[in-house]
Amino acid sequence: MYSKSPHKMVRFWTAGVALLFLLSSAASAQLWNKKTNLTVGERIEVPGAVLEPGNYVLRLVDSDSNRHIVRFMNEREDRVISTAIAIPNYRLKATGDTQFSFYERPAGEPSAMRAWFYPGDNFGQEFVYPERRAVPIAAAAHEPVPFVADKEEPVMRAEVKPEQPVAKELKEAEVTPAAPPVQMAQAAPAPRPAPTPEPEPQTLPATAGLSALFGLLGMAALGTAAGLRFVLQRKQ
Repeated sequence: MYSKSPHKMVRFWTAGVALLFLLSSAASAQLWNKKTNLTVGERIEVPGAVLEPGNYVLRLVDSDSNRHIVRFMNEREDRVISTAIAIPNYRLKATGDTQFSFYERPAGEPSAMRAWFYPGDNFGQEFVYPERRAVPIAAAAHEPVPFVADKEEPVMRAEVKPEQPVAKELKEAEVTPAAPPVQMAQAAPAPRPAPTPEPEPQTLPATAGLSALFGLLGMAALGTAAGLRFVLQRKQ
């Protein structure tokens, strides 16, 4: 009958505990940085880049002070494509899968990513675009788009060779924790029709009606005075 020695049992349980610890650490790290795999079937726009069809990875920058900095990376996670800031976006009902929303764009143009929700979260990330891109996106979608002034654009890129470690790449792509002020690009309202001018009130020409009335009254007064004088003269 085969039986394991105490030393082998100890090594077996030690290896098992170590494996569980590694799996637990990996799961905690993924929950912290919200690592998400993204498969792109057609070109889409994100702040600072246009993603061609392929596989990508999204995750939050490892920062305690700012939980709204999103990094777009290639599938191997050895190259940063774009790093962008976001603002909180809230949904009433959380779902068990990853959700993305997009702005409407004209036919032939890549859809612009609007927000990203991690599974089980009510709060997501609504992406902030540079002003030069937010204005045409808002005009096409007919809704506001958050943006920062082009001179304060927080989007940064870092090209790294595959053999370089990811840790070095993350250092090169480090972003400033203090985010610039975010504004909203509004869709231009439709032009209003010019108001129809109101007709000017017509001024009736001045007439001699009052003058004629005064003349008649004067003649009547003269006639009355003459009649009274005639009556008085006869009585005398």
